[in-house]
Amino acid sequence: MKEDLLVQLRSGKALSVRQQLMLTVQLSIPAIMAQISSIIMQYIDASMVGQLGAGDSASIGLVASSTWLLGGLCSAASIGFTVQIAQEIGAGREKQARGIVRQGLGVGFIFGCILMAAAVSLSGVLPVWLGGEEAICRNASQYFMIFGLSLPVVQMNNASSGMLQCSGNMRVPSILHIFMCLLDVVFNGIFIFPSRTVSLAGISVKLPGADMGVAGAALGTAMAQLVVACLMLYFLLARSPSLRLRSDEHLRFSSAELGRAWKMALPVGAEQVIMCGAQILGTKIVSPLGSIAIAANSFSVTAESLCYMPGYGIAAAATTLIGQSIGAGRRDLTRRLGWLTTGLGMAVMTGSGILLYLFAPWMIGLLSPDPAIRELGTAVLRIEAFAEPMFAASIVASGVFRGAGDTLVPSCLNFISMWAVRLPVSAFLAPRAGLRGVWFAMCLELCVRGVLFLIRLKGKRWMKTAA
Repeated sequence: MKEDLLVQLRSGKALSVRQQLMLTVQLSIPAIMAQISSIIMQYIDASMVGQLGAGDSASIGLVASSTWLLGGLCSAASIGFTVQIAQEIGAGREKQARGIVRQGLGVGFIFGCILMAAAVSLSGVLPVWLGGEEAICRNASQYFMIFGLSLPVVQMNNASSGMLQCSGNMRVPSILHIFMCLLDVVFNGIFIFPSRTVSLAGISVKLPGADMGVAGAALGTAMAQLVVACLMLYFLLARSPSLRLRSDEHLRFSSAELGRAWKMALPVGAEQVIMCGAQILGTKIVSPLGSIAIAANSFSVTAESLCYMPGYGIAAAATTLIGQSIGAGRRDLTRRLGWLTTGLGMAVMTGSGILLYLFAPWMIGLLSPDPAIRELGTAVLRIEAFAEPMFAASIVASGVFRGAGDTLVPSCLNFISMWAVRLPVSAFLAPRAGLRGVWFAMCLELCVRGVLFLIRLKGKRWMKTAA
């Protein structure tokens, strides 16, 4: 049914509102599952490391914003290629789409290696610069270095997953991301803890362990990423009906396609630097509040992620739908799909915000047994729950704009909201209200951001970018 509706979209046939909604949901559900799986991996890391103590948890939390920055840059490097692939498929030019796939993977791997070198070189000084206590800096440095070494793999995973999704194949990336979660549990269990004997149904089983602690969490996740990246590339290059390699087609770099990719990726990359740079500065604001606040902040960010991952899944579907609509010349449908996907995202995340408020103690409890961390984490999550609907508006509308190739203005809007609202208010409230004040500032900023993106969506200039 999904494939039939996508064919109707590309061929210019009319789609009823019900069909548009059905297509959006069918594309969104696998993407949502993939996004949730990535957060479950963070839950796995956080909960396993949380058993080691608040100090070990804080060491990961200290560099979390920096790992998000590098992961975001990996995603940004793929955006310019994936949007072009969606538009070429929508226009029926699959050979051109395959050429962009090859270029995107080649450029992406080189970029991942550059990021790896930068991360490894900074791993020794970053925790100190972030203001971490001496007791947690060594573990934080090891965690960040191992993460940095895995960045070429992360880049290939992101690129191949995004290319499959923009071709309309949401199912395979979703299944593989879920598989990655299972692998993460296995590898983390091996690398984090020492060898131990556990009782299963009355039977004693000896489990192997490397006793690497925090470093083991990074290594376990890296190994899971590596296995799934290989599988993702296999399905992209050998099994995808529209994008698999052909023996008579070879890698050729096109200055025009690389230029378009650069034009779209640069604002997204700058946005990631701006946003994550602000989050890193936010970490420096939180660091003086102590290890309990750092750990509670890190765990709360991970817990909240389950609520906004559906928004990112719908945003991925929106990018595919808008990109293929524009490629097919369906500008009549593009605007309606933009509002439909954004409205769906807001509705879903309103529900997740309600659940976040109700189940905040349980969500934090899964991540840490420390009573002080659980109490503080519950309080800040309940503050953040009120921002979820407007946060959804910014997330999904951003996916809409990316499908149209409009990345510059959204990046500017994110810059304005983060640096003009969140950071000044956080810096003012942190000494007065502690971590609760920092999260109030975050809630306020996300609401402002949502309003800005809805205003942009209401206009028509974002569609002119793809003209």
